[in-house]
Amino acid sequence: MLYFVEVVLPLAVPKNFTYQISETEFHYIQIGMRVAVPFGKSKIYTALVITKHHNPPQLYQAKEIHQILDEKPIVNETQIAHWQWIASYYMCSLGEVFRAALPTGYILESETIVTASKNQTETNGLQDDEFLIFEALQQQSSISIQDVVKILGKKTVLPVINRMLAKGALELQEEINEQYKPKLMRYIKMPEHLLQPEALTQVLAMVTKAKKQHELVLKYFQLQAQHKKPISVKHLLDFSGSAAAIVKALVEKEIFEEYYLHQDRVVFEKKNDADFTLSEHQQTAFDAIQTNFNSNDVCLLHGVTASGKTEIYIKLMEQYLHQDKQVLFLLPEIALTFQLVQRLTAYFGNQVAVFHSKYTNNERIEVWNQLVANSEKAKIVIGVRSALFLPFSNLGLLVIDEEHEATFKQQDPAPRYHARDAAVVLAKMHQAKVLLGSATPSLETYYNTKNGKYGLVTLKERFGNVVLPEIELVDLKDCYFRKRMSGHFSDTLLKEITETLALGEQVILFQNRRGYSSYVECIPCGHVPHCPSCDVSLTYHKFKNQLRCHYCGYSIANPTHCHSCQSVDLTTKGFGTEQIELELKTLFPEKKIGRMDQDTTRGKFGYEKIIDAFKNQEYDILVGTQMLAKGLHFDNVTLVGVMNADNLLNQPHFRAYERAFQMLTQVAGRAGRKAKKGKVIIQTYNPYHNTIQQVVSNDYLAMFKEQLYERQNFNYPPFCRIIRITVKHRDFEKLKEGAMWLYNVLQQQLQIPVLGPEEPAINRIRNEYIRTILIKIPTTANLGQKKQVVAKCLSSFEAIAAYRSIKVTLNVDYS
Repeated sequence: MLYFVEVVLPLAVPKNFTYQISETEFHYIQIGMRVAVPFGKSKIYTALVITKHHNPPQLYQAKEIHQILDEKPIVNETQIAHWQWIASYYMCSLGEVFRAALPTGYILESETIVTASKNQTETNGLQDDEFLIFEALQQQSSISIQDVVKILGKKTVLPVINRMLAKGALELQEEINEQYKPKLMRYIKMPEHLLQPEALTQVLAMVTKAKKQHELVLKYFQLQAQHKKPISVKHLLDFSGSAAAIVKALVEKEIFEEYYLHQDRVVFEKKNDADFTLSEHQQTAFDAIQTNFNSNDVCLLHGVTASGKTEIYIKLMEQYLHQDKQVLFLLPEIALTFQLVQRLTAYFGNQVAVFHSKYTNNERIEVWNQLVANSEKAKIVIGVRSALFLPFSNLGLLVIDEEHEATFKQQDPAPRYHARDAAVVLAKMHQAKVLLGSATPSLETYYNTKNGKYGLVTLKERFGNVVLPEIELVDLKDCYFRKRMSGHFSDTLLKEITETLALGEQVILFQNRRGYSSYVECIPCGHVPHCPSCDVSLTYHKFKNQLRCHYCGYSIANPTHCHSCQSVDLTTKGFGTEQIELELKTLFPEKKIGRMDQDTTRGKFGYEKIIDAFKNQEYDILVGTQMLAKGLHFDNVTLVGVMNADNLLNQPHFRAYERAFQMLTQVAGRAGRKAKKGKVIIQTYNPYHNTIQQVVSNDYLAMFKEQLYERQNFNYPPFCRIIRITVKHRDFEKLKEGAMWLYNVLQQQLQIPVLGPEEPAINRIRNEYIRTILIKIPTTANLGQKKQVVAKCLSSFEAIAAYRSIKVTLNVDYS
């Protein structure tokens, strides 16, 4: 009998592959274990076993696996089923989901190793660069391709290696390296035989003359008497104030023995003063959620900003922990995890694990391993959308905070999934409950509550009966006309900032543009520097004195003269967070100004440093983009200023007004979260706009009804599903022709509304022209059937040789 495993490779290939194994391996290998397999001519990849069987493949000869990488499964069958659903629903390959799901340290790929040929001893006929490689191989047995790049000092080394292979001077082989290394802590102890009274007297006599060694031995006994547990070298050195050299000397004398223990990289401590009780309104909402869970698997908690939703989440999670269940807490942005982690770890201690991309690869693998082992250290997992892929075995509750956020939808690369929707499916597989929380729910979610698909609990009062902030509109047209502007600040906003700072309170200013200004323009000829690879103007960053493309990263030094007419009369247009920060430093020179945007939060602790500094009142004013507009809690902030609300409204997107309402309401909610009443100043050129007026009156229902009416009229979600097809190519004419062919075929085959092919607002990125096609699938149509038709049309498109080089990407539930 023959034995086979079907595996998924971390590649964008449309099918899985079958490999042959021995009978022993067949009985040892379990579904969810990783195996290294050869693929292609010489590459070795990490693959995941998804089934075992006895059926040989019909179209190719099955290869044997290279090696088994795990002793036990690291992925469970529920996970695999969930990944298969994501691949099917979002129309991508299972390999793409697999690559996105696992930490990179688990997806090992072979590295090409270069070794000297056994037959090559002479250097005759070798060129200079070939001789350098030959010489390096005389010093060591093998080198990697990366080593060759360093030796030759150039990136293109494959032609050189190919020449040496042809001459028989080299041999190539593939090696797999395990990337994860557990963190080991160094401990010391005294050997058993030295702890006898007579031996102990001899030990102390040995170190009597060495005063520092004698002191360290006494400190060791003192520490052991206090703690009665293993003593780490670090703990002993901190306690004694001694040096590492003294420990080393005692180890050499065999008075101490060294040993190592595995330690978690991230450890949290519980605080005794973290307990709290729910207010009357919170307790009512908490009871209503539990009642809703009896009839609905998903419930929406619609609570105004600062209503204390987090406290309700904590009490609910506590209930599920008592049932020995796991909890997943999803957040839309890494910036929000810092404050939440502080609050949850203070209450739950080391039962909390954190999983997001700012954590190192090794830290993420440790969280993964803790969940595989169903450890007490990962009963609650806080993370962004990627935490959805973790190996939960006993999931009881999923909490999705700020569920309306667009960042829950992955845009690039595939899988382009929506974490909120995928979480609801995951909960169904685990028979778990889902709590969605937001002050400004997405239209789709609120529509589902109206249809009875989801439960709804409303929390209309702020915690501690704190009143909602007063919102004042400032008409920028009128201010400019009456010359009541200082830079980008109206006299009203400046007066409020001055009064707030005089009271020792803090201010948040919101401008959803980073950099100093949107672009640089020549006054005489109107020339604007553009990115050579993208169809977009370059943004001016004054701090680095450069113009930068926010799409491909291209940058140039800020020009001193116009590239078109050589004029030196250049001006900047538009404004971003950098410009606001510099204007504030001029207006309030004695105050400390902070800035929070993508440029200032690049490091691992970038978010935490700024949030901590502002919370500790090290900054008086914090300027930022949307990352400070939601979920953050600062007691001393009583004024929020929106520099220009029209940026949010004037977007070419069917969700523009919904998102503008959400963003402005959320940013307004940062003001007056404690006893002092907050104030919000919104600067706008259009104060009578419906959406702005709805924000002022905090009327979510009016916005919901208005936008739902518009969506129904023009057939947009939630009344249809949208699949967006994006086609890209460097040749404009070929792209135009290919996009039109695809559009015509889709329109003929689907017989439902197909829009396009359209040029997006930015129609060239990284030298590739772009066309988009929108397919609107009515909710009454069979979604699976329509997707099959789309997949067949795309297969036909790829089968045409002339169009094979055109890149096609699909975005299901485009938002």
